[in-house]
Amino acid sequence: FLETEKMVDIVAGPDAYRDLPRLLALTGSGDKAVNVQLSMEETYADITPVRLSENSHSAFVSIMRGCDNMCSYCIVPFTRGRERSRDMGSILDEVKHLSDQGVKDVFLLGQNVNSYRDTSEKSFSMYGARSGPTVMSDGFKTIYRTKHGGLMFAELLDRVADINPEMRVGFTSPHPKDFPDELLQVISERDNCYKYIHLPAQCGSNSILESMRRGYTREAYLQLVEKIRSRIPYVTLSSDFIMGFCGETEADFQQTLALAEEVGYDHLYMFAYSLRKKTHAYHTLVDDVPQAEKLRRVGALNELFFNRAESVKSVHVGRKELVLVGGDSPRSADDWSGRNMGFMATVFPKVNVPCDITGASSIAVQPGDFVEVEIVSNTKMTFQARPIQRTTLKSFMRRNK
Repeated sequence: FLETEKMVDIVAGPDAYRDLPRLLALTGSGDKAVNVQLSMEETYADITPVRLSENSHSAFVSIMRGCDNMCSYCIVPFTRGRERSRDMGSILDEVKHLSDQGVKDVFLLGQNVNSYRDTSEKSFSMYGARSGPTVMSDGFKTIYRTKHGGLMFAELLDRVADINPEMRVGFTSPHPKDFPDELLQVISERDNCYKYIHLPAQCGSNSILESMRRGYTREAYLQLVEKIRSRIPYVTLSSDFIMGFCGETEADFQQTLALAEEVGYDHLYMFAYSLRKKTHAYHTLVDDVPQAEKLRRVGALNELFFNRAESVKSVHVGRKELVLVGGDSPRSADDWSGRNMGFMATVFPKVNVPCDITGASSIAVQPGDFVEVEIVSNTKMTFQARPIQRTTLKSFMRRNK
């Protein structure tokens, strides 16, 4: 297109931002400029994002790029490269800056976010670093050589949560293998950590999980789910599933349905398998499940999820929850909408409430406020609540822990 249509002067990939002065200089002399090369080192650690919406109380912070897992269906290692992590100090500085701007909700991002490992000399001199091997979830393995040393994700999450106890902290997207006990302990003990974990299963069949090179069995995955729920009461769980992977039989698919039913997820993300060039599956497996059958299986899992979703969420009815108000409800301007500590959408009426911060008996709620509510009912995807009072995160946890 660049050559045939002559409508574009510069084509720059996300890692080419440092090369922009040269690219612009080339166009200034009438030449076309292209740089779409993928960097194996770039983490954008020295870039401070500009927030375009000053009214937003939520923000996202990228902490690492790439993935080393090499799941057989996944193109990420070929498009994003190997794992490389930002130095911890630059992440903490960015989060502090966001906190100073009034942000109350931060999500740490990465293609394999809980594989974070900072091995920089700068961080070693500032924080020290562990020297032992990576500790994975029980029953999980990888195809790459065991890594040693560095500052791990549990320590990063703990330090981020310590910046501002009134700022909630979450993360996505993780891999189930990287949930050692110390990470679950941080999530459980830090009041401002979201009690929400995305736990991609991808399939419920051991034979397909092996073909996918996921590094775990159905039994190991269920053991991890049990451990998470025992450590973090009322935790919200979500997952990803791929339907119709190479060689998936109807019996394999039935095991996926059974896994989803046994776990009882709060959210599910379902995809029909799509073969990608360069992947291990592209070179070694056969995409032999018809597209119509893939879509049927997506529909069947979706139906199972929605049939159970309302009853799964009903355990929260009657509980007091802390909601960060985001804005108007999409369905009614008479209601506020926000997220609780389990990242569940929660709506409640726009009425004045008491405030335990100032002692006022009746104040108006605003976006960015923490409001204590009581869950009175739920649908498949949303909680309906009764507002109790405006509060702080620390005050709420003191009363309801």
